[in-house]
Amino acid sequence: MAVDPKEKIARRVAQELKEGDLVNLGIGLPTLVANYIPKGVHVFFQSENGIIGMGPEPEKGFENKDLTNAGAGFVTALPGAMTFDSAFSFAMIRGGHLDVTVLGGLQVDEEGHLANWMIPGKMIPGMGGAMDLVTGAKRVIVAMTHTAKGEPKIVKKCTLPLTSIRRIDLIVTELAVIRPTDEGLVLEEIAEETTLEEVLKLTEAKLIVSENLKRF
Repeated sequence: MAVDPKEKIARRVAQELKEGDLVNLGIGLPTLVANYIPKGVHVFFQSENGIIGMGPEPEKGFENKDLTNAGAGFVTALPGAMTFDSAFSFAMIRGGHLDVTVLGGLQVDEEGHLANWMIPGKMIPGMGGAMDLVTGAKRVIVAMTHTAKGEPKIVKKCTLPLTSIRRIDLIVTELAVIRPTDEGLVLEEIAEETTLEEVLKLTEAKLIVSENLKRF
């Protein structure tokens, strides 16, 4: 049975998290990461609406209307979890106290710049915390599908408004794991069921193929 692309991305991102990490999960696809933490690894999930200690999604019928993430999706709270207000949450984010943030993306370019907060001409509820997270977190992982409606999302230059001028640390798609560096975008891993040719074809940006290219 084929694995859902979003699940595949979330599972691969979960492997990047280390024992004791304080991790923010952005709305949408990144929230799935909490479901796939490797056994024996304990991390602390933070949501910008004011919680540390988020667990996986609750089973159907066990949702608590007072326990949601920043995208209003239901979550669980692990023993020892704490809640706080937005001011404290953003002080934590802007103060550089998060080890990792996992965010969705609309585009990432050859310089490792992320665009993920708006599409011009479309109504948005607000810019949210993406700018603060990309600027403040120690490590930024972008979890997104490789293309959108057949168009590459990893591009030469972002045409959408940038979230931050900071270079992100890692891109994980259903097809590839790519690391932005001073030299450019390094392709480090490709999915088991794809080929190098397919990944290159579906990527507008130039990729530097690692000598130690692996499969995941």
